[in-house]
Amino acid sequence: MNRKKKINSILKKRLKKINAKNAPASKEKYISKAERAKLEAEEQTATDIEATAN
Repeated sequence: MNRKKKINSILKKRLKKINAKNAPASKEKYISKAERAKLEAEEQTATDIEATAN
């Protein structure tokens, strides 16, 4: 592989990585099991408070 071609391929790889990082993510960010349980507990207490207020 000649020098120009190798440099161009390296630069293309870098551009491809940068574009992939900047592209919008197709899937949601991962939320751990403990974090989901904590969020669910907070939501549950919020609904309990609303139910008692009415």
